[in-house]
Amino acid sequence: MFSKQRVMSAARALLVLLAVAFCAYSLVSQWEETREAFARMSWAAIVGAFLAGVGGLVAWMLGWRVFLAGLGSPLPLTAASRLSFISGLGKYVPGKVWALVTQMELGRQYDIPRIRNVSSSLLAIASTTASGLAVAAVTLPLTSPAATEDYWWLFLLAPVLMACLHPRIVTWGIDLLLRLVRRPPLEHPVSLAVTLRAVAWTVVGWALFGVHTWLIANAAGGDGRGLPFLATGAYALAFTAGFLVFIAPNGLGAREAVIVITLSPVLPAGAPLVVALVSRVLLSLADLTCAAAAFAMGRRAGMNRPPTDLTPIGSR
Repeated sequence: MFSKQRVMSAARALLVLLAVAFCAYSLVSQWEETREAFARMSWAAIVGAFLAGVGGLVAWMLGWRVFLAGLGSPLPLTAASRLSFISGLGKYVPGKVWALVTQMELGRQYDIPRIRNVSSSLLAIASTTASGLAVAAVTLPLTSPAATEDYWWLFLLAPVLMACLHPRIVTWGIDLLLRLVRRPPLEHPVSLAVTLRAVAWTVVGWALFGVHTWLIANAAGGDGRGLPFLATGAYALAFTAGFLVFIAPNGLGAREAVIVITLSPVLPAGAPLVVALVSRVLLSLADLTCAAAAFAMGRRAGMNRPPTDLTPIGSR
């Protein structure tokens, strides 16, 4: 008979392999269109956009790690990378729950309580969504008269969204969700200092994803001093819209539609779709690269064993 530990290990491996398979499918399914889009890009733009995408993923991982430590489960950087990047591949599986399921299962190796693992992810999602809409609210109306006319309402939302990141408001929202699924509330709310550090990393991530989008848009024929801000706001709005479409794996379709609509006024005909396709492929490759690197580092460091020091940072 199989032991419970072996069954759980096999289930974790199956989840990861399924996520990788869906990610690969998302790359192959539009290969012809993607190949033509890449043919219009310079290698400098492609490499720069890829590295900026990797940097954005790392910044978001660090923000989630700050939340997890604030809840009482600090992790070494290698372990945090392993949990974040490998479980992050679950977003390519239809439905939004698989990344969270994978993260909870991987977190068992580090003795992270499930409720704490889930709470840190919910905090990271809340901060990413709110700060993403705030970034779009700040950048889009400032790029051009046309953008100001179309997105003025986002500018008004910026202070409201940032206020919603206050620990008391976020904690209330998460406790409400946990109560709806009959789970205990947060053991203790994260501090304002922890929230500010996590949000700072999240905003750094948005800036890097903005650089990623700007490099591609610039290579596709975009110009103008407002293009970096427009590209940043376009990606922030597109990512958030894609996240809110629950069924679509990794926001497939919704993200591209928002990028095309937002960038169409400043790019040649057909170029916004090129930007969307190239961005999708490069960020998928960035996800796979980060996951593979984290897995390799974990294997070398013997990260299959739980870390011996999980003392909360605040008590050291």
